Amino acid sequence: MSTLPEVLVIATLAGCATGIGALPTIYTDRVSHSVYDSSLGFAAGVMVGAAVFALIIPGLNLGSPLEVVTGIVAGGAFLLVVNAALPHLHINTGFRDEASGMEGIALLQSDEAAAERAAMDDDRRRALLVGATVTIHNVPEGLAVGIAFASGEAGLGLAIATAIAVQNVPDGFAMAIPAIRAGVSTPKTIFYTTLSGGLPEPIAAAVGFALVAVVTGIFPIAAGFAAGAMIAVVFRELIPSSHGHGYADTATMAFLAGFSVMLVVDTVLAV
Repeated sequence: MSTLPEVLVIATLAGCATGIGALPTIYTDRVSHSVYDSSLGFAAGVMVGAAVFALIIPGLNLGSPLEVVTGIVAGGAFLLVVNAALPHLHINTGFRDEASGMEGIALLQSDEAAAERAAMDDDRRRALLVGATVTIHNVPEGLAVGIAFASGEAGLGLAIATAIAVQNVPDGFAMAIPAIRAGVSTPKTIFYTTLSGGLPEPIAAAVGFALVAVVTGIFPIAAGFAAGAMIAVVFRELIPSSHGHGYADTATMAFLAGFSVMLVVDTVLAV
């Protein structure tokens, strides 16, 4: 039977794979609207796929539909409450009044600067929401790793950890893109993205390993909670934000691509 230190190492490596998804930000810290909208669409597809294949279906396998649905509703409500608690800035669009001369130009420049700051604040809020859901999403995954190893199925635990590591890469990308747009530096983006999986996953795995009998009972609700939060942030933030700059069709196709990637990953690494 595997030991707790071994489980912690494996779960930590699987969780830190989120940082790999942030590596593309090394090459650029500026993202055009077309690339950004496509990235958000892809990230949305990844998150919905992860919610369905990595959380809802395993939750249903270990519990009842009522437990999973309860978790989904609670997770969605939690996300909306967090979103409401974060600051929102409303942008007032300026215009140039020819009759007002330089005063009108100054007003326009001031409004443009305010709009830019407001957009960055909105990106920062979005990055926090995505980061929070990715972190929450890693908790039930860590529990699954710990439960598998505690049950004496080392091969199953390793297979689950491998599948989670592969899934965590696009999760990290989903978190990194809005963080870069919000003005977070590349090193900090990679660090925080890595931490979002590398911290909660081993902790949850340790809990699952030590309290396998108890944790198995709450896993369906925990998985549903994480899935609800992920789906809520997709529909509340990612999809609307990817459809505001004239690239809605591209973002939609990117969503389908992201969802398909997670479907293939889950199928190939099915455990």
